Amino acid sequence: MSLVLRGATLFDGTGFRDGDLLLSDGRVAAILPPGEAPGQRVEQVEGILAPGLIDLQVNGSGGVMLDGTATAATFAHICASQEGLGVLHVLPTLVTDRPAAVARVIAAAQEAAGTPGLLGLHLEGPHIDPAKKGAHDGDLVRPLEEADLALYLEAARSLPRLMLTLSPSAARPEAIAALAAAGIVVSLGHTDCTMDEARRAFAAGAACVTHLFNAMSPLGHREPGLPGAALTSPVPTGLIADGHHVAPELIRIALAAKPEGLFLVSDCMAVAGTDLDGFELNGRRILRREGRLTLASGTLAGADLTLPQAIRNLLRFGVSPERALAMATSAPARAIGRPDLGCLAPGAPADLVLLTPDLYPAALWRAGVRQDLPSRP
Repeated sequence: MSLVLRGATLFDGTGFRDGDLLLSDGRVAAILPPGEAPGQRVEQVEGILAPGLIDLQVNGSGGVMLDGTATAATFAHICASQEGLGVLHVLPTLVTDRPAAVARVIAAAQEAAGTPGLLGLHLEGPHIDPAKKGAHDGDLVRPLEEADLALYLEAARSLPRLMLTLSPSAARPEAIAALAAAGIVVSLGHTDCTMDEARRAFAAGAACVTHLFNAMSPLGHREPGLPGAALTSPVPTGLIADGHHVAPELIRIALAAKPEGLFLVSDCMAVAGTDLDGFELNGRRILRREGRLTLASGTLAGADLTLPQAIRNLLRFGVSPERALAMATSAPARAIGRPDLGCLAPGAPADLVLLTPDLYPAALWRAGVRQDLPSRP
């Protein structure tokens, strides 16, 4: 059955448009001139109607972390929790863990394939640089070995998408090339690499950068490090816009230096969508205080952030609404090779979010079926 959504300002993934959005059989059929949909069922909506938001770094949500105890139900819970926050497409993320835990999480993700909103799996580590481990457990950090490579290549055959964050120091160029050839999105992060080392990894097949500026070599005026490579290369690059991980001024510099390719991630943890004051990560207590998540030492451990909050933060930092929304829709979709998502093009899934004029999620459509969201706090 066809449905026309009328009255909202449309964001098509790159910019705002006027018109009516025609949905048919769970997909976007067309953007029509206002009022030109005779004989169709019409629903009046107010606000900004955008493609479903996409988050490629969700460590946990709704009181649950993704860890070695994960089952298919864990993935479903995280996706459902994020949906309630207005995020319709999620890449659940496992931080550095033991080999057995990694294998179990991959198996659970394979079992969960087909869960609404599940894009696949993001493995953030364990093949990272101990010098830039951040809140990851240093005892679990290790280089990528042949057994790991075989596991990931096999997983890539059955997962919709697999992203792997690693350091060039922990993986040979030949291994990066094999991962990329299998369709795995190799992302550089948690690394102290130089700009030249990063560029060699890009040449080998690395095609993304994980949370720009955080847990990586600094942007120096003589050695630009991974930030310099990311900002001067066409690779998609994630950014945590909570105001704690990266200063607003540096976010503006990054956006000016890289007009395309930056995308938002929440890097959220189990507390997302809850009033919990903390959680456990590999046996260590993570504290939630004043909008920050930290270890007892004060080291940031993920972000107390949702993707809609990140969008609103960008507006406060002086970013245009079009750029901010694109960084949570079309930009992350391109980063994982899913151009069918993050847009309102004909044939795209009718997975939509309705935002208030001040960019709070008010409702969503999953395959064209509406669901109202709780009132904002």
